[in-house]
Amino acid sequence: MAAGLAQPTEITTDLVVGGMTCAACVNRVEKKLGKLEGVVATVNLATGRARVTHPDSYAPEDLVVAVEQAGFTASLPEPPAAETDGGAGAAPRDEAADEATRQRDRLVVTAVLAVPVLILSMVPALQFSNWQWLCFALAAPVAVWSAAPCHQKALRGLRHSAATMDTLVSLGVIASFAWSTYALFLGGAGEPDMSMPFSLLPSASGDVAHVYLEAAVAVPLFVLTGRFLEARAKHNTGAALRSLAELAAKDVSVRDEDGGRERRIPIGQLKVGQLFVVRPGEKVATDGTVVEGSSALDVSLVTGESEPVETAPGSTVVGAAVNAGGLLVVRATAVGDDTRLARITRLVTEAQAGKAKAQRVADQVAGVFVPVVLALAVTVLGFWLGAGADPQAAVTVAVAVLVVACPCALGLATPTALLAATGRGAQLGILVKGPRALETLRGIDTVVLDKTGTLTTGRMRVARVTAEPGGIGDRAVLRLAGAVEQGSEHPLGKAIAGHAEQAESGEPLPRTTGFTASVGAGVAGRVDERHVEVCAPGDTPLSEALAAALAAAEDAAHTPVLVRVDGRPEAVIAVGDTLRPEAFRAVDRLRRLGLRTVIATGDREATARAVAAELGIPESDVHARCTPEDKALLVKELKAEGLRVAVVGDGVNDTVALAGADLGIAMGGGTDAAIGAADVTLVREDVLVVADAVKLARRTMGTIRANLLWAFGYNLVTVPLAMTGWLNPMVAAAAMSVSSLLVVTNSLRLRAWQPTAPHVVRGGRGPARQLEAAA
Repeated sequence: MAAGLAQPTEITTDLVVGGMTCAACVNRVEKKLGKLEGVVATVNLATGRARVTHPDSYAPEDLVVAVEQAGFTASLPEPPAAETDGGAGAAPRDEAADEATRQRDRLVVTAVLAVPVLILSMVPALQFSNWQWLCFALAAPVAVWSAAPCHQKALRGLRHSAATMDTLVSLGVIASFAWSTYALFLGGAGEPDMSMPFSLLPSASGDVAHVYLEAAVAVPLFVLTGRFLEARAKHNTGAALRSLAELAAKDVSVRDEDGGRERRIPIGQLKVGQLFVVRPGEKVATDGTVVEGSSALDVSLVTGESEPVETAPGSTVVGAAVNAGGLLVVRATAVGDDTRLARITRLVTEAQAGKAKAQRVADQVAGVFVPVVLALAVTVLGFWLGAGADPQAAVTVAVAVLVVACPCALGLATPTALLAATGRGAQLGILVKGPRALETLRGIDTVVLDKTGTLTTGRMRVARVTAEPGGIGDRAVLRLAGAVEQGSEHPLGKAIAGHAEQAESGEPLPRTTGFTASVGAGVAGRVDERHVEVCAPGDTPLSEALAAALAAAEDAAHTPVLVRVDGRPEAVIAVGDTLRPEAFRAVDRLRRLGLRTVIATGDREATARAVAAELGIPESDVHARCTPEDKALLVKELKAEGLRVAVVGDGVNDTVALAGADLGIAMGGGTDAAIGAADVTLVREDVLVVADAVKLARRTMGTIRANLLWAFGYNLVTVPLAMTGWLNPMVAAAAMSVSSLLVVTNSLRLRAWQPTAPHVVRGGRGPARQLEAAA
């Protein structure tokens, strides 16, 4: 290759595609865009969006032209109102609701005109002299105006040598109405051949040829009913995404740094670094760090976490959380598209734009299905005419074939389920990057868990304080040790100081004088006229009680710290990274789902084995002192055994393993690198949600399989029935609408899916007691 030639850069463009009604439309748009060199398109029928990956040599306008050449409309999405309203806080235009309103209005007019025609045609007792002419006057607007969208789309497809569901419906309506007009005005139709099994068709009476105006109005009526209900259902499946967009505050009270003066400004004008005030009952305007005040925040709408989160100076807060307590002053750390809420919204949107493998197959089938149905209709018409059947009966059979064989359900089978599942997942704190992740998540059989920050809190805490019997007591010794450790920057010292402050219930710890710190030895100082040392035990002679506490700490893989007061050993404090309260139940639930759990950690062997023993994980599945490369190698070895591996982690050291696994799951509180490498992000720092994610994926893929089975099975049954004359056009139209509605309704059940209710694990030591409590 010649030096200096720049390689084209691939970019992704989203398009809003209008006029699609079935999987055949989706297939046509994807094929048209795919004919452009280097362009790959994924089109979603339920959302009406196309995600197009293309070289930067193509402008978005080129993609729009390609879609229009396929016979559809296309436009770029409306830009978010981030510049004026703050991005995440701006609710997007609800296109599904607008479409539902349009369909409802057209349906109401159609029903008013069509119902009298159906009643008069189907109930002979109500027929009067020249009733056919009244029916004709009512049916004409239905066949022309009500069915106009189908006619227009069919004509557009004809110009591009393509056929879709609208082609079938349009031909069915035109054939029924044209035959009825001919029979009514010329009267040459004659009676239908009743030797054919038309048990659902009315017979002709008197010397007036039978007209099929009921079919001409029933098809548009049922099609519009189905589309109205589908639009309503699509509106419901997008409810979670809309609620995310509507969560953020619209304006904020900003406090000046100097005089403390407050002023109210639109959220879009808030800048990083500014101070803003959150009063009780208000939403936190954006992500930030608490500068003043303490309170409890309700974050359930953002993370799905039900319990309020306590905050104090130094705590990080997430935008859209509700202040349930006192007044807070927060410094903004992210605004607009950089906030956590905006990132969640983007992930959900991207997930809903994807397409599962099963849906790609369905779309390909639909692409050839419509031409095959047209050929079948013509063949059936010729067969019955050749068999000597009455012409109007033969036409009716052909119309029924056209109407009943609608591939709409095929196109809706997967995207509606994905819309509902990803929206429900977001509400529960489970962000899935796309359909591939759901498909993979359903099939995993091994979960590799990082220890620090995943199974444990990732923060050093005091696990136990054991005071010398007959000494000054555990509370007094903790108070003295905490006072000395206030001047330490060591994680162990911070853990002891924090625990002491908490034990004092907000009362300040005593002042320390003469503070000294020795690397690797500990700290010392004078507190309340006593010389206090907090140090490593070393070879210091200890009493039986303190020696037992020291051994217990080492067995539990905790770090023991000795506290000496005036030279006398007074206590052993065990400090360590404690297990998350939900870790016991999370591992048990994964095991109940048939998943093997493996621990991979960079921590020392004793610590890893102690954690595994508490969780009931066998030693053979514990891997300690792992470097990032070791974790990646472990994943590779497990995959070589034929296992489908998911990795759960939160740190930079987990990134390589997350990317190399069949599926990467990142804890939401982890690093950006880990979240970026993962396929699934858990918004809550709760490993219990991993099991929920697996169960949601299994339920979603089961729903998709059921939808596709119904969609294919419906056509396999109804098309032969229509070909043999057992379905008239009116019943065929109703069956077609009900088919699509059943698929959408089945998908909507995912919106109500609930994970197993969490239980609090209390007390006990060791895996047996813990897992018994968890169950």
